[in-house]
Parts: sequence; C-alpha cells; structure tokens
Amino acid sequence: MLRRLYDWTMRLAERPSAELWLFVISFVESSIFLVPAEVLFLPMAIANPRKVWRYGLIAALGSILGGVAGWMIGYYAFEAIAKPVLEFYGKLDDFETLKSAVSLDLVMLFLVTSGVAHLPPLKVVTILSGVLQVNLLVFFLAAVVARGGKFMLLAWLFARYGSPIRDFIERRLNMLAGSAAVALILAYFLYLALKH
Repeated sequence: MLRRLYDWTMRLAERPSAELWLFVISFVESSIFLVPAEVLFLPMAIANPRKVWRYGLIAALGSILGGVAGWMIGYYAFEAIAKPVLEFYGKLDDFETLKSAVSLDLVMLFLVTSGVAHLPPLKVVTILSGVLQVNLLVFFLAAVVARGGKFMLLAWLFARYGSPIRDFIERRLNMLAGSAAVALILAYFLYLALKH
C-alpha cells in the first residue's frame, strides 16, 4: 500500500497544481486532516529538486497556519468543530486522556514529536493547545520551530544530497517510515521517564 501511495504522489507531484495542493494538505493536516503533508512534499522534492526550498517554505507556511487554525478551533469552537472531528477519527478518548494529563511543557514536546512523526497526531496537539489555552504566541513560535524547522531540514537534505536521497528513499521506504516512528516513540518514553 505504501508503494502505491508513493507512486500516486509522484505522479501528482508533477502536476501544475501540486504547489497549491501541498499548501492545502499542509494546512488541513495541522487542524483536521489525517494525511501528512510529507506524502506530497517528498515526491515533489524528488521530482523537481530545483524547487525544494520553495516546496519547503510552502509546506512550512501551510502547516504553521493550519496549526494556528487548529489552536483557534480548540480555543473558540471545541464543541462545534473539534469534538465532531475527533469523534470522526476515533481520537476523542485519546484527546480527553491527554487533556487531563498534560502540562505546557508536555504540549510543547507533543508539538515537536507530532511535527516530526505525527505522534500524537498533529491535529490533536493543535486543538489541545487551544483547549488548554496555551499562549498563542508561544504556540506559534513552537510551531515555527517544529513544523517550519522540519520542512526546512527536509529541503536542505534534498538540496544537499539530491538524487541519491531519492534512490535511498525509494529502496528503503518502509524501513525508513518504521524506524522514524520507533525512534520517536522511544524518545517520548525516555522523556516521560526522565520527567518523573
């Protein structure tokens, strides 16, 4: 399945509307959508490495603004918008558990871990930040660092290593996805262990 999705996004990445879709997916992923922006960013960067910095900026901007939209949904419209979205994705119970157990520093850690590997899902973290009334400026700055930094790092990797990174990704796609998820889960549990 991962290979079919990769092939489909490679074809989408070559379309003239790809940049608009990258912004839209980056935006809605941070507030209500399940599909991560990297699904489109990576194939676009592979297909057209000359524009990788532009793609990184588009994805970062969409993701940061989408995060602010998620914060606003949590802050102003939890019952009307956020609750039905979380119920739709089956994440309402997880959300309620997180809400009762988190502090500001843990929310900031979640923003970073969800920014890197979507653990917990980014939309849950952005909505939770609004519900917990995390200072919007602090949240925005954390989103700039976590989400903006992530896409700029990816852009740098593609700019620096170019086509060899494409070959590496294509040969080891499943292994890379699994390794990233395991590393972030371990880092999260290590953080929790050190905190107590």
